[in-house]
Amino acid sequence: MQTRTLGTSGPQTSALGLGCMGMSALYGDTDRGESLATVHAALDAGITLLDTGDFYGMGHNELLINEALRTASAAAREKAQLSVKFGALRTVEGGFTGYDGRPQAVKNFAAYSLQRLGADHIDIYRIARVDPDVPIEETVGAIAELVEAGHVRHIGLSEVGADTLRRAAAVAPISDLQIEYSLVSRGIEEAILPTARELGIGVTAYGVLSRGLISGHFRRDRKLAANDFRGMSPRFQGENLDRNLDLVDALRKIAEQKGVSVAQTAIAWVLSRGEDIVPLVGARRRDRLTEALGALDVVLDADDLAAIERAVPADAAAGDRYPSDQMAHLDSER
Repeated sequence: MQTRTLGTSGPQTSALGLGCMGMSALYGDTDRGESLATVHAALDAGITLLDTGDFYGMGHNELLINEALRTASAAAREKAQLSVKFGALRTVEGGFTGYDGRPQAVKNFAAYSLQRLGADHIDIYRIARVDPDVPIEETVGAIAELVEAGHVRHIGLSEVGADTLRRAAAVAPISDLQIEYSLVSRGIEEAILPTARELGIGVTAYGVLSRGLISGHFRRDRKLAANDFRGMSPRFQGENLDRNLDLVDALRKIAEQKGVSVAQTAIAWVLSRGEDIVPLVGARRRDRLTEALGALDVVLDADDLAAIERAVPADAAAGDRYPSDQMAHLDSER
């Protein structure tokens, strides 16, 4: 497994991480047995970075990872690195009601996560979205206290803009910024990514296949389950979906010429953006994981990259990446 280092202060991780959210929520029904098998397969393949959130399935995802690690080999458990997001407030019905970044809440969230994960520390801890009522300095300061106490190893951030990134980094070392980054989500390139690099902060990129949209597997006639987030996502609606899948068709031609899959091409493109970027693949099944791992062997030369840029130009995607009410929570979009 290739490795990369998250910023100047962060850990060395596998070049790909496994995003575990979909094993518990937001993409329709889940399969516990296949989810556990997929985590085990990822660990066996050398993936060390497991990304979760305490609000994924209201704790379900952390308990799932706990079970996966307990039933994995001792060597896999030793190498596993846990990246945890916190702060999202949920309802019994599954709705989101805001974010809580108060220092006392940060420590409360951490205590519950450690219990559910069955761990004595969290490798990277980050608030999922900035709490507009709490200065980021206070939230990061509370995580820094958890680092001092040995409960957390590194401080991360999620979906923050350049100014917030600077303010947070002035409080304590930041290992990485977790943010959406893909061929069809390139907003970070203008100011956020240059600022992260200036500050020595790595990037863990989620949504590298735009929730399956640019995986090459999503069909125009696909019927989404009522509990699938994509049913509310603007990029999966009507004309937006048609326009976006036209981009995928253009990308498919390049992939076929190279003898690789569309998903592998899209992941390889993110890998090519820099050694300080670790893509998170949201595979829920072993076959999708195997396909994603194949991206590590895809070499994109200058001609390939130019062809990909022509097929999927920056800002070519139709529709926002979240519904409007969720876009409002993104500090990175302000």
